[in-house]
Amino acid sequence: MRTEASVVPQPVPPLAPSFSREHASEHCTLLDGGAEAFPRMLEAISFARHRIHLEVYTFEREGVGALFLDALVAAAKRGVSVKVVVDGWGSIGASKYLTQTLLAAGAKVRVYNPLTSLCLGRSWRNHRKILLVDDTVAFLGGINIGDAYAAHGDVPGWADLAVELRGDICRQLGAKLTAGTAALTSGAVSLYLSGIGGGHRLRKRYLSAIDGAKHEVILAHAYFLPDTGFVRALTRAARRGVKVSLLLAGRSDVIFARAATMRLYGTFLRAGVNIHEWTASTLHAKAAVVDGKTLLVGSFNLDPLSLVNLETLVEAQEPGVAAQAALWLDKHVALSRHVQLEQCGRSSLQRWLLDVVGLAVARFAERFASFIGRRRKR
Repeated sequence: MRTEASVVPQPVPPLAPSFSREHASEHCTLLDGGAEAFPRMLEAISFARHRIHLEVYTFEREGVGALFLDALVAAAKRGVSVKVVVDGWGSIGASKYLTQTLLAAGAKVRVYNPLTSLCLGRSWRNHRKILLVDDTVAFLGGINIGDAYAAHGDVPGWADLAVELRGDICRQLGAKLTAGTAALTSGAVSLYLSGIGGGHRLRKRYLSAIDGAKHEVILAHAYFLPDTGFVRALTRAARRGVKVSLLLAGRSDVIFARAATMRLYGTFLRAGVNIHEWTASTLHAKAAVVDGKTLLVGSFNLDPLSLVNLETLVEAQEPGVAAQAALWLDKHVALSRHVQLEQCGRSSLQRWLLDVVGLAVARFAERFASFIGRRRKR
């Protein structure tokens, strides 16, 4: 039985005209969580004339997921070519129902690496979040299709970001969806897809931006398990006078992930890196702003598994959208707990939990990712 969704798709006056090809100028718009993204995504689907491609890790059956499913079914029935790709693990509870419903409407559906594929050693995931409509408008970021990403009364939704892209970058994306790894650029916007080659190219975009930073790096990441090279890049930046701020999860939906992150706090704080923990809701964002002019945002986490999963990353050199992202980050930092070095003093038990357990989690993630990477290359 379907539940009432918390996000109702209301008309968004500035949006509708953009779906005609006559208005396909380059544009990048920042969207704050599901509250802003879901109505625009649903309206884009309702305006679709030719093609819809939806690729998402988690697609819930109830709530806002029911609204998306109804919109996709309606589009397929009016003759739009609809293709939906969901991850076999992330959408494990809904994939069968989604598949049956969409196929009955004439849509194409793929469940990426269902659980049965584990028997074949295919354990890597499709972690992308992409909605492409008529090759003229696209939505990418960290937001899955689920009610957790929007507020419920006084309870805030998961803190996350997405971008809405319009223009030629969308046409390029439409041509490269099946290419696996791809690097697309149009104007001030670049879009990176990771495929069999993994997410190393996406990691390099972060490193390049951090190494080139002159004034400020502010980074928000939900699952922050950076490798040694990435830790060094951030501490180098801080020591050469760049203001480096990390917005991290004060609570996590992944067991032990926070312990693996917290074991690095002392290293960062001693180098002059500022750390803030978001506790008002679950932090799910994967974003950074460098020098107030470069925005990096997508599905790509700074952890070992994102190097082998299918991921996306948008790099926008538009000062306007970067400034919007910086305001979002500043607002969340201001409402977060500021971690001080003296607060990192721990008892022997806490030291064991953070250092031993955290290190074990980090090493397991690295080795598991390495195993997956070797399997993918076979």
